[in-house]
Amino acid sequence: MTPILEIKNLNKNFGGIEAVKDFSLQVEKKQIIGLIGPNGAGKTTLFNLISGFLKPDSGMIMFKEKNITKLKPYKIANMGISRTFQLIKPFSRMLTIENIAVGYYSKRAKEKTKKNRDVPTLSMNALKRVGLVPPEENLFKLAEEMSHGMSRRLDIARALVIEPEVLLLDEPFGGLGVKESTLMASLIQRLHKEDDLTIVVIEHKMRELMKLAKRIVVMNFGEKIADGSPKKIGNNQEVCEAYLGKDRSHLCA
Repeated sequence: MTPILEIKNLNKNFGGIEAVKDFSLQVEKKQIIGLIGPNGAGKTTLFNLISGFLKPDSGMIMFKEKNITKLKPYKIANMGISRTFQLIKPFSRMLTIENIAVGYYSKRAKEKTKKNRDVPTLSMNALKRVGLVPPEENLFKLAEEMSHGMSRRLDIARALVIEPEVLLLDEPFGGLGVKESTLMASLIQRLHKEDDLTIVVIEHKMRELMKLAKRIVVMNFGEKIADGSPKKIGNNQEVCEAYLGKDRSHLCA
């Protein structure tokens, strides 16, 4: 089966620092893949390369057998790759429904909704999908008034407007409590099932991630050091050393 997303020998340096080093990955359609690694491992840089916010020094990114390596972010989004961000940046002085409505004026969203261009209703339904409505009063809150957990879901709703085929989630559980994390995990699982979405998730909360993803990819110092099932990754000595150091890696056993 041809992968929906393929990364080939990707490299990105910042002033001599190898943020991503000879990284390769094949993502099959409808998979949920977890991407983990210590802080500074290169995970978000990889997302920035895939989504066009950064250009690689070398290597190639293929989406549905098309080379997207040099494309601008809006072109990549219009092809069907959407993402959220580790640091949430909504249009803070706009209403939540307005934050969603903006996305419906993108080229891909226009094509997907050309038979129904009732943008207010579409925006309300997008907020319903992520559990922000009801109550309907959330439609008219400023984005800056939303709680952190609600802002995370708003970020996902904005990413879903273009009906992507691949969704990149950058630490969706970041800063969430136990109840909010449970809601987020249920949301991701439901979106994956209902939309046949291919999802790649960066996350530090291992318990939540291991329940979602059947395949885990591990990065350290920009390189892929492991790729396999949660159980296989949990027993990988190199992964333990990456997180704890050689002197304490025995604690993983």
